[in-house]
Amino acid sequence: MKVSTVLTDGAAIVSVHGEVDLYSSPGLRQEIVQWAQKRIRSLIVDLGGVTYMDSSGIATLVEGFQLTKTYGGRFSIASPGPAIQEVLRFAHLDRIFHIFGTVEEALKRP
Repeated sequence: MKVSTVLTDGAAIVSVHGEVDLYSSPGLRQEIVQWAQKRIRSLIVDLGGVTYMDSSGIATLVEGFQLTKTYGGRFSIASPGPAIQEVLRFAHLDRIFHIFGTVEEALKRP
């Protein structure tokens, strides 16, 4: 798994590529927690490059959502592929997370 972050217009866009599983999710968690601790206004996790995500990846996303919520930040998911959308839907997280088709759509969120 590879994780990289770009800052733009008060938003941190965390791009993830590869498989997010028990072994790789701590790296994603570290990146998300780092930005949440800095109280970034908007944290967007771009899952467009993710090919697989297990429950540890889901837990990482939930933690990011909860952390940003504590200070009024926005947590969004962008570009999840069909397999990842299915995982989010199965966990009923599509009802909780703000999910956008692209990063650009997430950035336009009011």
